[in-house]
Amino acid sequence: MADRSWPSPQGLPPGVRAWTTTRCGGISAPPYDSLNLAVHSGDDAAAVAENRRRLMALAGLPEQPRWLDQVHGTTVVAAHRVREPVQADAAWTDRPGVVCAVLTADCLPVVFFARQGSVVAVAHAGWRGLCDGVLEATVAALPVAASELDAWIGPAIGRDAFQVGPEVVEAFVAADPDSQRHFGQGAGDRWYAGLAAIAAQRLRRCNVAAVAGGEWCTYADPRRFYSYRRDGVTGRMATLIVREG
Repeated sequence: MADRSWPSPQGLPPGVRAWTTTRCGGISAPPYDSLNLAVHSGDDAAAVAENRRRLMALAGLPEQPRWLDQVHGTTVVAAHRVREPVQADAAWTDRPGVVCAVLTADCLPVVFFARQGSVVAVAHAGWRGLCDGVLEATVAALPVAASELDAWIGPAIGRDAFQVGPEVVEAFVAADPDSQRHFGQGAGDRWYAGLAAIAAQRLRRCNVAAVAGGEWCTYADPRRFYSYRRDGVTGRMATLIVREG
């Protein structure tokens, strides 16, 4: 499990912790080996339950994460108001001890926090959710100004590995013509898509104070990361954030 310092100049404020897990350290058998945290992946339910228990213990979480039923949409929920998974792709809280979490295996996990530590959030952004505005919806849902927020983009499929069709390029360019510069021509009608760069561009246009991350490619690192595009049947990593007080 990766427990990294926040890579913005300010660092995480006191009392806020965030993680992205790797695929290492669990008990799931191939092709889910080994720290698969998703119950919907086809993995053995008992293995996923043990992996989640290990996550709780290793991270010292105050409670089980408030898992979401992710649908590649733009719905944002207040994590402290839900117990069972609800259909949403982002969650936030201003309450201590509530763990916001998303699951990914190529899609972008994006973590947010208010610089004073009063609010935290995390979003799941596949290309559809990113294009439709899940990051903007998350910023809008938070009870603080965007200028008080930092954001970090976690491990996701990189531009050199993510090929899409012309309809994806057209959808992004229709929403924001400047998105065109984050696509590179591939073979035939295929394009390479830089999702992390598009996410950073959109967050800055929302006036988010600082945006970092986006360096790790899930597809290119099979030892550490799951990748749906690379493997098809695979597990999921978690990105989590919590206020401790």
